Amino acid sequence: MNRRRFLSLAGTALAAAGCQSASQSPSRTPSELTATGSRRVRVTPGPHHGWADALRLDNGIVEVAVAPSLGRVMQFGFIGSEGVFWENPALTGRPMPEDPWSAAMGSFGGDKTWPAPQGLWNWPPPDVFDRTALEARTEGGDTVVLTSAVSARFGIRTERRITLDPQAAVLRIRTTYTKVQGPPTECAVWIITQLRDPERVFLPIPKGSRFASGWSEQWKMPSNLVTVRDGLVSVRRETKGSYKVGNDGTSLLWMGATEALRIDVERVAGAAYPDEGCSVEAYTNPDPVPYVELETLAPLRKLEAGQSMTATNVYRLFRRTGGDVWAEARTLLAGR
Repeated sequence: MNRRRFLSLAGTALAAAGCQSASQSPSRTPSELTATGSRRVRVTPGPHHGWADALRLDNGIVEVAVAPSLGRVMQFGFIGSEGVFWENPALTGRPMPEDPWSAAMGSFGGDKTWPAPQGLWNWPPPDVFDRTALEARTEGGDTVVLTSAVSARFGIRTERRITLDPQAAVLRIRTTYTKVQGPPTECAVWIITQLRDPERVFLPIPKGSRFASGWSEQWKMPSNLVTVRDGLVSVRRETKGSYKVGNDGTSLLWMGATEALRIDVERVAGAAYPDEGCSVEAYTNPDPVPYVELETLAPLRKLEAGQSMTATNVYRLFRRTGGDVWAEARTLLAGR
């Protein structure tokens, strides 16, 4: 059963990221500062919502929660805030079930990777990509690395390197697929970030877009859900159906009531991409599970044993001023 059918059946602080003053951040001990007195990233173990194996990265401005037993980055937010990633309350603190998508609609939430296109595996997402624990290690005192076992189905091992900018509200996740065994596999790195119900989601239209309207209707949807204006495609979550749009751009913007999250990914000129050539996509989930997904796709590549491919997402977190959502979106996407 594909995800669309499964889900439908189941139911500006426009300051640049990191411009929070030192007085707004928790105090830092001398050992947590560099010789020049600037912030640095620290990684500490500690439970997150009942998951005892969690690791926390923070730089005094933002923090990231990683849950190796779930194979996910579970949360990203300003210190002291709820965070912007969606976490499924139906699975809080629970161990990984055999099929998390059957155990609860939306699975655990957070940020993860699947191989694209979805037609490679249909539904549910396969083994190490979604429903197994990952091995975690810390490198250099400021980086968390998640490594999977080798996928029995695809012969691929995944690695995710999670880092924070020491001075700003910027998270980077570098995802690598390595073909370890088996026949060649043509696929792409696909990153799925589940986020709380937004005011709106935006996809900038790139110059010379391959799509005449600036966007691709990945799943048929009501026309009133999508607005095209000022070089931006915007979609809101529909409460009664699941829908998905995409385009060939390099940015996505989630706008919540008080915060905004921008995700950037590189696009390789001339490369073949899944989903009619999309490199960014936005999926909206219906009630009673109110979340959206911002998704990035890397180019398709045929991997042979011993070969690897990598894609990097950059996540920039902002505080909103509460002004017009379109004006703020234009500002936050300027200079991307």
